[in-house]
Amino acid sequence: MGKKVLIITTISGFLTQFEMNDVEILEGLGCELHYASNFRHPVYETDQGELKRRGIKVYQTEIEKSPIHLAHNIKAFFQICRIIRTEGIGFVHCHNPMGGVIGRLAALCCGGGKVRVVYTAHGFHFYKGAPFINWLLFYPVEALLAKVTDCLVTINREDEARAGTFRLRGGGGMRARIPGVGVRTGKFCKSPEVRERMRHKLGIGEGVFYLLSVGELNKNKNHEVVLRAIAKLGNPAVRYGICGQGERAGYLRRLAQELGIGSQFTLFGFRRDIPDMLQCADCFVFPSKREGLGIAAIEAMAGGIPLITSDCRGTREYMEDGVTGYVCPAGSVEEYAGAIARMMGDAEGRKRMGKACMERAARFDLSETDRIMRRVYHGMIK
Repeated sequence: MGKKVLIITTISGFLTQFEMNDVEILEGLGCELHYASNFRHPVYETDQGELKRRGIKVYQTEIEKSPIHLAHNIKAFFQICRIIRTEGIGFVHCHNPMGGVIGRLAALCCGGGKVRVVYTAHGFHFYKGAPFINWLLFYPVEALLAKVTDCLVTINREDEARAGTFRLRGGGGMRARIPGVGVRTGKFCKSPEVRERMRHKLGIGEGVFYLLSVGELNKNKNHEVVLRAIAKLGNPAVRYGICGQGERAGYLRRLAQELGIGSQFTLFGFRRDIPDMLQCADCFVFPSKREGLGIAAIEAMAGGIPLITSDCRGTREYMEDGVTGYVCPAGSVEEYAGAIARMMGDAEGRKRMGKACMERAARFDLSETDRIMRRVYHGMIK
């Protein structure tokens, strides 16, 4: 029974984008894999056919990211309960906040206490400086659900310390901190040849200072502050591109036009060639208001691209102001504009920072994440 594993994510593409290494570990342990998500709201591409071809059973659920969609999430709870009962699931691994809530409740109600549960917190919504409402809503829920969790996995030191105050199932349980989902750092090696090819392909001419971001287009990712900073600089040699899709796409296009920088801004949508896209950048911008870690920034670092980031608990895991790039308050247009100007005017500084970035990124290599997750899974599957 323990070798039938149900993976639950709120975002349908989360598994294929970030968790396929976990899938490979579980497959290597002889597990039968099941995957439940809501495929109607994709942020990342998911090839359900490919998942099925490798023997993963796929289930559509009504799970929603926001807890305010109560009817949908209640329906998702019953759907996941049905999967656990029908398939005889012995081990649930949940991701994303609502996936963690619904998955753990379903395992508790349907498994008779025998279904083992791992929850990977990709960034608690309660953190130092978070709005009080986040603490009021999310902290008590997480503290309570920890009591039915066999293993709680975190991805940054602040969350690790917070998780250490929770009582896990039976007063024991396992805790682990991984360096995010892990980066295959070798995929992102610096290549002057790729840089030249990509800049030519994208029409980035000589003398253009190119900024790039990668991530979902939502309010938390805070891309707006970069657009406003570029407008403040008033320098047509600065261009900005974002790889990603999401609800803010139309808003960001309109804002760029209103700010008079429409010709300097490009939305590329979902891209499969992120390693190559990164090579065309002079600087990677990561302005999120909140991050559990920020794997996109670490991928850029692995490619030797200096960073401009916000100051949040995730970026504090790898950013060092003036060493790997510049750190700005998330809401400060002036600070971002100044950081871009300093980065643009210091070619030698960019080279020095790029080298420091590659050295720092090595700490987040996939091999370390795999080592820890193998230990977690061995502990759960008995």
